[in-house]
Amino acid sequence: MTVPEAPTPLPDERRAQVVELLRRRGVVRVNDLATELDVSAITVRRDIALLASQGIIRRVRGGAVLHGGALADTLAVKDPEGAPPPQAAPHPVAARAGQLTIGVVVPSLDYYWPDVIRGVREAAAASGARIVLRGATYQAADERRQLSWLVESLGVDGLLVAPTTTGADGEALVRWLQHTDVPVVLIERTATVGPYQEAMESVVSDHALGATMAVRHLAALGHRHVGVVTTLQSPTAPHVRRGWRQACEELGLRLDGALDVTTVDQRHPEWPKQLDEVLDKCLSSGATALLVHSDPEAISLVERCQERGIRMPGDLTVVTYDDEVAELCDPPLTAVRPPKSAIGRAAFALLTARLADPDPQRPAHRTVIEPRLIVRSSSS
Repeated sequence: MTVPEAPTPLPDERRAQVVELLRRRGVVRVNDLATELDVSAITVRRDIALLASQGIIRRVRGGAVLHGGALADTLAVKDPEGAPPPQAAPHPVAARAGQLTIGVVVPSLDYYWPDVIRGVREAAAASGARIVLRGATYQAADERRQLSWLVESLGVDGLLVAPTTTGADGEALVRWLQHTDVPVVLIERTATVGPYQEAMESVVSDHALGATMAVRHLAALGHRHVGVVTTLQSPTAPHVRRGWRQACEELGLRLDGALDVTTVDQRHPEWPKQLDEVLDKCLSSGATALLVHSDPEAISLVERCQERGIRMPGDLTVVTYDDEVAELCDPPLTAVRPPKSAIGRAAFALLTARLADPDPQRPAHRTVIEPRLIVRSSSS
């Protein structure tokens, strides 16, 4: 005789089981709950996140403990006849977000990222959420240290992070993020995880499109040889170069022998030497326009042009990427402006949506936002 399998609990029933187990044991680990309930660890993490956002339980490292209160009793107890308990009133997203603590880790607090952070804070303020900010140093080890503290010591409900994703350390950090007990949304970064290379949730600027906009603008001014200058170790540089190349191909601009240079950044001792080498190559190759990432390097290049008697925009036209300080240059630089504040707001919204919907079947979301081209006198 075959014994029928027990029906799989519905999500509300499963979360009631989580609460009941916590009532009995005090503290339960994620992996133990997953085994006992016969579900995946990610399903348990999402259940815990939802219950924590409703104030029913409290997350601790690797698991959860129960908050006291009538709401927990309502969720966990059935009447003697086996009827389901009365359900608590549903919590709107804004009310749940008001109880959230979100950790934010970005690689810099003084360039590019302040506007992103401002967007996160604006969205969080509208929901009453708490933001705990940490600045790293473009080093995976430092990022891992900050993230570990936020998750394991502070017990944040979710993470917004712009991590290092390349190299052995970056790959290890991505794996750590994949297996942490809280939802994660990447900011201005993308990564894939698992055997099928599923995408992690992310919100990014379309940097390739921004570079394409710049090249199209320069081509409309009559330039046929547009070069590109980017810096080493910039996560944005590959996207800028891809957009530059794509636009040149589409518009029939010169690519054979085109100026395509990667340099150190302007703080490096080798920068002055490399800057002169870039300008020498620009003159010898016949390039009449340059797309430069980012603003400090572009401004330094303009200053060196002036010292060498290269007229701007008469002899050379420059467009920069980032638009942090481009307007302060003489002449003010035409610039591609990534949607930094919008990136921060969208990232917060995506994270709270994930927390509000712990359904394991919810697909990963990837949001891409367009930059803008701001035309100034360096290209007019």
